[in-house]
Amino acid sequence: MTTSTLRPVVEKAALRVLFVHNRYILAGGEDQAFESEVELLTQFGQEVSTIEEQTTYPQGVLQKIGIASNSLWSKAWHRKFQVLLRENRPDVVHIHNFFPLISPSVYYACREAGVPVVQTLHNYRLACPGATFYRDGKICEECLDRGPLHSVRHGCYRGSKLGTASVALMLELHRRKGTWQSMVDCYIVLTEFAQKKMIAAGLPPEKIRVKPNFVIPDPGPRTGIGQFALFVGRVEEQKGIPTMLAAWDRLSQSIPLVIVGDGPFAPTLAAEIAQRGSLNLDYRGRLSRAEVIEVIKQARFLVFPSEWYEGFPMTIAEAFACGVPVICSRLGSMEGIVHDGRTGLHFTAGDPDDLARKVEWAWSHPREVGRLGLEARAACEEKYTAKRNFKILKEIYQGVIKGTGSQQ
Repeated sequence: MTTSTLRPVVEKAALRVLFVHNRYILAGGEDQAFESEVELLTQFGQEVSTIEEQTTYPQGVLQKIGIASNSLWSKAWHRKFQVLLRENRPDVVHIHNFFPLISPSVYYACREAGVPVVQTLHNYRLACPGATFYRDGKICEECLDRGPLHSVRHGCYRGSKLGTASVALMLELHRRKGTWQSMVDCYIVLTEFAQKKMIAAGLPPEKIRVKPNFVIPDPGPRTGIGQFALFVGRVEEQKGIPTMLAAWDRLSQSIPLVIVGDGPFAPTLAAEIAQRGSLNLDYRGRLSRAEVIEVIKQARFLVFPSEWYEGFPMTIAEAFACGVPVICSRLGSMEGIVHDGRTGLHFTAGDPDDLARKVEWAWSHPREVGRLGLEARAACEEKYTAKRNFKILKEIYQGVIKGTGSQQ
């Protein structure tokens, strides 16, 4: 079923902030970003509480129907928030994810209590039931152009037409109700690319503020040039895993690749590596965050071949913090985060030949790749530090508390 917790963090505070997050079944970058912001505010002396919900696999039709109904409007969470806000009276509520169990009903509880709401958009859920603008192996913006109800026939949410219908209905009903336009005081998006997409989806431009993800604590830059290429992330097809494997088949030299992560494509990945019998493909599965940082520091470069727009991959931010350049798809948010020829290299999304060319060049030019790594570290120090993020976040909070929006 589900679990929820309220964990107070005892600190002398300038602001009282309540963080809200509905964790997905499989942990990912959104969870890490949520945890990093809690740690950030705590370290900077704010009074932080968190309330979390954990999604689990539904058992049976009745539970699926219940989850679908709750995603539209959870009476239980609305009541819970009414009590919570009355007893704790935070200065601001910061929601990272309300889907699928918490629901937009908590926005209304906050409005009734006079508490401003900040919402971080880690993905494109408010414009796309699947949250990715990705369908059948390619980018799809049909919901952006024609509305989310058109996604139902494709089963864009977890391959289920019924599940997609419930998400699309939630999006459309709250659009007509004015929830997205009026019940959130400030939206945080992670990139300018996402900002443009969400404005196109109908969110008020004056309520959207760009604030990237960041790395805390700072792992410090690596030493040396690295011993292998590295992929870190969810192991699923839309992350470009098949393209990456196909690129490695095309290499004219043996370049070791370490793959870290877990996901629905993991069994297929393990089988394909075994079938190839290749000594240069090393799949290590899921590692702890500390272990991931250590592996990143040992890499010559990170390969990020994702074929959907992405939000702001924590993996890229962590690579930059470690002084490791990134070879990524020339697509969506990735194109804006990684500067081609400065902090990494771009290749055409879904093109294994282009990826193979960029990988071989990077492996054969360690001095130039070292320079890219220094530039990546400099970009992190300029844009993705805890101190800079706290400054932006506090400005946003102060703006919504004063009723002046995000104070851009």
